[in-house]
Amino acid sequence: MTVRDLWHASFTVSDLDVSVRFYTELLGLELRARQEQDNEYTRRLVGYPDARLRVAQLTVPAGRTQRSGHVLELVQYVAPPGRPLELATPNVGVAHVAFEVDDLEPIHARLVRAGVTFVSDPVDIAEGVNRGGRAVYLRDPDGITLEFVQPPPQS
Repeated sequence: MTVRDLWHASFTVSDLDVSVRFYTELLGLELRARQEQDNEYTRRLVGYPDARLRVAQLTVPAGRTQRSGHVLELVQYVAPPGRPLELATPNVGVAHVAFEVDDLEPIHARLVRAGVTFVSDPVDIAEGVNRGGRAVYLRDPDGITLEFVQPPPQS
C-alpha cells in the first residue's frame, strides 16, 4: 500500500462560524462547502454513536486543488461536545499547517492590526532546505498553530 496524495488536513474547532470568518476574511482562503453531518456513516467513521458535526471545507484561491477539492477542513462537534486541549507545539499529537505566501511582512502587519496572535515576528530561515526564506507562527481563534512561509528567492 502506498499513499498517493494528500486529501486534506482537518482541525476540530469550537465555533465553526468564527473559524470560517478567520480563515476566509483574514487569511484569504475560500469556502468551498459547508455541511451538517448527522448520519450513520459519520457516526461509524468518527467512532461516536451520537456524533453530529458541522463541517466547512476551505481551499486556497487559484491554488492546486486536491482531489477532494479542498485543502483544509474545519469540524465543530455539536455532539459529543469537545473540550479544549493544551495546544503547545511540543505536545505529542499537536499539528500545524503551513501556508505559502509571497510577501510575509505586509501580511504579518495586517494581521497584527486585526488582533491575530503571533508566536514571534517573522524570522529569516537561516538553515535547511528553505534557507533564505522567511517564516512566522500564528494562532487561529482556538489557539491552533498555523505557519506562513515565504520561500527563498529562486536562483
